[in-house]
Amino acid sequence: MECDHCFVWGSPNARGTFTLMQIRSLLRGAEDLGTVKYISLEGGEPFLYYPIMTQTAEDAVSMGFRVEILSNCYWATDLKDAEEWLRPFARLSNVELSLSSDLYHGESWETDETRNAVEAAKTLGMKVEVNAVKHPMATAPCPDSVREARVSSIELMYKGRAAIKLADKALKKKWTAFAECPYEKLAAPERVHVDPFGHVHVCQGISIGNANQRPFARIIREYNPDENPIVKLLHQGGPVALVEHFGLGHDEHYADACHLCYSARCMLRTMFPDTLAPDQMYGEAIQHGT
Repeated sequence: MECDHCFVWGSPNARGTFTLMQIRSLLRGAEDLGTVKYISLEGGEPFLYYPIMTQTAEDAVSMGFRVEILSNCYWATDLKDAEEWLRPFARLSNVELSLSSDLYHGESWETDETRNAVEAAKTLGMKVEVNAVKHPMATAPCPDSVREARVSSIELMYKGRAAIKLADKALKKKWTAFAECPYEKLAAPERVHVDPFGHVHVCQGISIGNANQRPFARIIREYNPDENPIVKLLHQGGPVALVEHFGLGHDEHYADACHLCYSARCMLRTMFPDTLAPDQMYGEAIQHGT
């Protein structure tokens, strides 16, 4: 799928897949830190790499982590089949599902696949909830639940593909309104994201180091927001600080802080190729089909 709201540019044209060796190295690094509690398996769509995902969940649970798997439920076209897809995870403790069901994944808030996946998960005794990202053109309200699974209504962040596809449909604010990052605690992050190219992100597209070049635990322990040229400015004054510090051209109004931040970062990528990475996070390989 190529959902319009996807800020990591998920696509059949996407490149880069974790190997088990990479994953196990990261898990050992997370274990070494002693502060990591949750491991989230995300995409794109992690079920496309089912054997590797299954082994990762088993390894993570055996090391004492809780595991969250995010999915668009493409695999749940039949209820009984969905149970078989989920059965290996139901045998593990501490694995939960976060399922996408909204107007980016189907014609209505509730997709048939998500209903099947929720019912299968409940039959197997798994913890499951549904995520629904808000849509700027929605006319019907988001439901509170799907098959008695709670639905979390999530703000649309106008970065990645959403900045290109959806920002023109949003109600905008003056650019000077975005003087802080509303989503990430950049001074002391509570989560990081790691891509298969090794980049460790405090926000997708802002790398604080590469785990293929330096141990993951060391990257986290040595993290200092003031030593990262992009994070430092965002921490001090949000996306507005990026624009003002580098004298970037800009529009007068933006959909949200992510929209201004992403637009500014796109202009700064040639100056900071190691920090504003990888190319795929900025849609270059996807849009060009390479």
